[in-house]
Amino acid sequence: MRCLRKPPYWLSGVLGVAVLTALFAGRAPGAEETKDPATAPPAAAAASNDTDALVERGRYVALAGNCASCHTRPGGAPYAGGVKFESPVGTLYSSNITSSVAAGIGKWTAEDLRRALHEGVAADGYRLFPAFPYTSFTQMTDEDVAALYAYMRTVAADDYRPPANDFVFKLRWGMVVWNALFFEPARFKPDPQQTPEWNRGAYLVDALGHCGACHTPRNRFMAEMRDKAYQGGTLREYVTADKVRDWAAVNLTSSADGLKTWSVDDLTKYLHTGFSLRGGAWGPMNEVVANSTSKLTLEDARAMATYIKSLPPKSLPEGAEAITPVTPEQAALGQTIYHDRCEKCHGASGRGGMFSGPPLAGSAIVQSADPDSLINAVLYGATPAEGIKLGAWETMKPYADVLSDTDIANVANYVRGSWGNTAPPVDAARVAKQR
Repeated sequence: MRCLRKPPYWLSGVLGVAVLTALFAGRAPGAEETKDPATAPPAAAAASNDTDALVERGRYVALAGNCASCHTRPGGAPYAGGVKFESPVGTLYSSNITSSVAAGIGKWTAEDLRRALHEGVAADGYRLFPAFPYTSFTQMTDEDVAALYAYMRTVAADDYRPPANDFVFKLRWGMVVWNALFFEPARFKPDPQQTPEWNRGAYLVDALGHCGACHTPRNRFMAEMRDKAYQGGTLREYVTADKVRDWAAVNLTSSADGLKTWSVDDLTKYLHTGFSLRGGAWGPMNEVVANSTSKLTLEDARAMATYIKSLPPKSLPEGAEAITPVTPEQAALGQTIYHDRCEKCHGASGRGGMFSGPPLAGSAIVQSADPDSLINAVLYGATPAEGIKLGAWETMKPYADVLSDTDIANVANYVRGSWGNTAPPVDAARVAKQR
């Protein structure tokens, strides 16, 4: 899931997680007690029903925005924050966005939330980092913002206070300049030339789902390169403060190195269940599928797939075309390892099977110019998120303690240079960086 050109790593790590961390630093007043609709006058009952519908809509908006993944720490209360993020310049923790007045966003008004989502400015006036995808959320409709506010007021208050962020994450004045250069507030506008399904998918992907935050390359200032939208990007996972693991967010366009071989049905099933005959969810996509897309309606999952599959094919980021693909000689070095370790599940043809494993021929992860996700799969295995089933496929076991760096590079080159795949080669040094 990512790109050829890698942004400054210190910014990548910081911004990739600091944003949702900074989003809700205050709170919205707790919801007032409502009377039982069954005993309330008709007008009051109708108002209560309207409120319930608004809250339910807000709950769904929160799912589509995948708010839980960044704001719910393991073992913690929902949305109470405290998820720890490491970066080369320090540590930060996601904020508490429950209805707690003392520790959450219980004091936030509806306008506070709207301003944070649409303008990237928190309740007390400080600027949010673009890692919090207000650059996408700015497209949210006013109705969805109001619904989200109504829902967040109902989230059980929890007075947990995340640890203080390191000093560097308190320096926000530079965002004034960044916003002037790279951010333009704008609401989503349906395309009258497209179908309602396509427009719904565009809204979910571009605005609520903020898919471009991971799948679009960024420039040196960590702004999304709009002319290369959805062509893939680079993710950095800070396992510890000094241990980094890279991932490649795949090209989502229908190019050969992207989702060319995927159908709308394939992508719909993947988003809605975490599994299709083209691939299964694992790695960074686990949280997205488990906490967001799998909880959306089938109609919305299909709308997202419809929009994504409409993205015109785009080649890899600049310079990728000049990269020499794996040679037959390089591929041959990994053939025996593939036969012994991989062929049982992925097949001699690389096509996989319904009762064996996902296809490698034409795979976006296998063909990505950035091989890091493929390397991670071999090193650490491919395990779905809790509650996500990969159909009849077996979970891929890790080979970090079985194969050497050279072995992994060789087998990666075999699959990247076979069955029509034309990706650049991998060397042992690249594998070693991922250990």
